[in-house]
Amino acid sequence: MQTQAAGRQLLSIGAVLDVLRAEFPEVTISKIRFLEAERLVEPQRTPSGYRKFTVADVERLAQVLRLQRDHYLPLRVIREHLDAMDAGEAPPALPGAEQAALEAAFDAGTGPVQALEAAAAGPAVPGPRLGRAELLAAAGIAEQQLADWESYGLLAPGSDGGFDPETLQIARLVSELGRFGLEPRHLRAVKAAADREVGLVEQVVAPLRRHRNPQTRAHAAAMARELATLSVRLHAALVQAGLRSRIGS
Repeated sequence: MQTQAAGRQLLSIGAVLDVLRAEFPEVTISKIRFLEAERLVEPQRTPSGYRKFTVADVERLAQVLRLQRDHYLPLRVIREHLDAMDAGEAPPALPGAEQAALEAAFDAGTGPVQALEAAAAGPAVPGPRLGRAELLAAAGIAEQQLADWESYGLLAPGSDGGFDPETLQIARLVSELGRFGLEPRHLRAVKAAADREVGLVEQVVAPLRRHRNPQTRAHAAAMARELATLSVRLHAALVQAGLRSRIGS
C-alpha cells in the first residue's frame, strides 16, 4: 500500500526541480515549463491551475534531459522516441558510435565540438567573470596574443571589462588551433560564419523574445539553445563530410 501511495504522489514544480537537479544541476523551472509546452510531459492541474507531477512525469523529464545531454537530440526526435516507447513500439536507434566518432574527429584536447554542443544544449552554467590577467593565466596565453585576437574580433571583453567563461573557452580553442599554424586572420571566416548563424537564430526567435508573456520569452531562450545545438551539429557534420570527400579522412 505504501508503494502504491508513493507511486500516486503528486509533486509541485518546485519539488520536481529539486529532484532533477541532483542529476541535472543546470535545469530550471523555465526549462520544465518549456518541455511541457513542447508536449513532452503533461502534468495534472489543480482547480487553481497549479501543476502537479507524478513520479512517472519526473522520470519522463529525466529521460528527456538525458537524451538531450547524452545524444544531443532535438526535442521533436525525443518526443517521437518516447511516444514510440509509450505505445509499446520499438523506438528508432539513438545516435551512438557514429556520433561519438564525429565528435572524436574534432576533439583537440579540450573537446571543442562536444563542449560547444553541451553549451548550446542547455542554459549557460554561471561562472565567475575573469579579469584580463586572470584570462591570460587561465588560457595560458600572452597579452600580445589576446590583443591580436581582439583586433580580429574573435573575442571581446564585456562592458565591465571582464570576460565570461565562454570567452575563456574561445581563447583556449583559438590557442589550440594556433598549434596547427592557424592564425587569427585565418579564423575570421569561422567568426563570420558564427555571426551569421547567430543572426539566423535571432531571426527565428525574435517574435517570441518580444512577447510580453515571460513564459513565452523563456520559450524563446530555450528554442534558441536548441537551434544553436542543431547548428553546431550541422556545421560539424558538413566539415567532416567535406574532409572525407577531399582527403579521405
